[in-house]
Amino acid sequence: MSEDITLQILTGAAPALAARLGDLARLRLEIFRQYPYLYAGNLASETTYVRTYLQCPESLLVLALCGDAVVGMATALPLAFETEAVKAPFIAAGIDPARVFYCGESVLQPAYRRRGVYRQFMAARENYARSLGRFDRISMCAVVRPPDHPRRPAGYVSLDAVWDHFGYLPRPDLVASFEWQDLDEPAPTVKSMVFREKML
Repeated sequence: MSEDITLQILTGAAPALAARLGDLARLRLEIFRQYPYLYAGNLASETTYVRTYLQCPESLLVLALCGDAVVGMATALPLAFETEAVKAPFIAAGIDPARVFYCGESVLQPAYRRRGVYRQFMAARENYARSLGRFDRISMCAVVRPPDHPRRPAGYVSLDAVWDHFGYLPRPDLVASFEWQDLDEPAPTVKSMVFREKML
């Protein structure tokens, strides 16, 4: 694929951010249906969730554009604006949420992967966090699935090596619990999400 990908950076203070939240909801549904999230969500709940980024003037959306089409997006915001479920592991570990910048999703359509977009997502979020001048660390989390999960695709490779490469080290003592319905589940169940962090 030869099309150029450009990045657009929006913050919660930018009027254009609100217009892109529908793209974020759509991409989340598309990408998180895949393993390891297997998320059986719907557009209504996703649209409600992504409005979090409107409520924080320092939230960040990094859009990957191919022409006018949004093919990927990464998000972040100060941890203090996240839900109690996300903040709780840090508080329990004695880490002040006010000193943590939290990375949400990085979602990118498969046809546009392996072209350096993920690296640009990471750099944009880290640079923005540093520009705000009050964070000690930047953090993210990912779902934990057993190696023998029945829906694990053959040849699946986790992103652990990518996160290691960018300096995001696992914190097995920081674990949050989230509830959602997998594609093959009759009802939502609780999943564990383990955090990684990088000092800024």
